[in-house]
Amino acid sequence: MSRHQFVHELESAADHIADTSRADLQVLLRRAALLLRNVGGLSLDPNTDEVLNGLAAEMDKTKLDLVETIVGEWLVANAYLPVPHQLDAESAVDGNA
Repeated sequence: MSRHQFVHELESAADHIADTSRADLQVLLRRAALLLRNVGGLSLDPNTDEVLNGLAAEMDKTKLDLVETIVGEWLVANAYLPVPHQLDAESAVDGNA
């Protein structure tokens, strides 16, 4: 279930709290606590979020680490950040230029 679907479910339960069982409220509150504990401060489109979750799992990284890597590399590639390890005149390199 995506975060957006869960938020909708939580809001619906709040709107109909008299009709919601104690067990259902307990499950919703535990899931809400888990989401808050793991929040990275970034709200994404559900499709993008799903792809990032899958890719993070495939790469054995957290989604936050993956997003930091992607954004950092994009900033370097588009010259918003300096290249982390620039070569100087005395650096040895392998291969052809």
